[in-house]
Amino acid sequence: MNPLCSRCNRVVYPTEKVNCLDKYWHKGCFSCEVCKMTLNMKNYKGFEKRPYCNAHYPKTSFTSVADTPENLRLKQQSKMQSQVLYKEEFEKSKGKGFSVVADTPEMQRIKKTQDQISNIKYHEEFERSRMGGEAPPHHPQTPQQHTTPAYQPPAASQNYHYEPEHVRQAAAAPPPSSGKRYRAVYDYTAADEDEVSFLDGDVIMDVQQIDEGWMYGRVERTGQQGMLPANYVEAI
Repeated sequence: MNPLCSRCNRVVYPTEKVNCLDKYWHKGCFSCEVCKMTLNMKNYKGFEKRPYCNAHYPKTSFTSVADTPENLRLKQQSKMQSQVLYKEEFEKSKGKGFSVVADTPEMQRIKKTQDQISNIKYHEEFERSRMGGEAPPHHPQTPQQHTTPAYQPPAASQNYHYEPEHVRQAAAAPPPSSGKRYRAVYDYTAADEDEVSFLDGDVIMDVQQIDEGWMYGRVERTGQQGMLPANYVEAI
């Protein structure tokens, strides 16, 4: 048995069925809850099992927790428990961080030997410093020769042809548009390769009506062409 459409509660046949958000829809009924723009599997966004377009997708916000007496009591209780655990861990680890070395005759002999070695090295360094030591050999340095390269004219200045300013501007100017002009009332981001993106206030030129929900035109600001939703623009 064919299921019912979640929008119009009519029978959905396999040729026009869209299975999305755990529901069944007609292709024409699968539209945004706010602006009723026809959606597809690439540009829809689901929220609470309802389809939305990118411009009207509900924005989630964070809720703040009030400092009620009960919350303050729980906060103080958690803090006291943390202090109790810290003191317990401190008492358990007390005395485990260092190890005491016994002062045995062997350790005393090693310590005395190290002191004697340190005294011998100290006297050797003292005698060397008093005698002045050995001066490091001096190697004369050969002065470096600095050569100034000969001036060469830049290659870019040779055979350079200037073009009049008005000629360049005339070549860069776009051809005059012919057709209907519309103005965008929402921002839209292209969801497919054959669509075009635009911002609120952009002028859409050379607009052609494709069907009830889509048009084809060129954005004057970017020069890009493609399909765009009809309910995102208004006629000028």
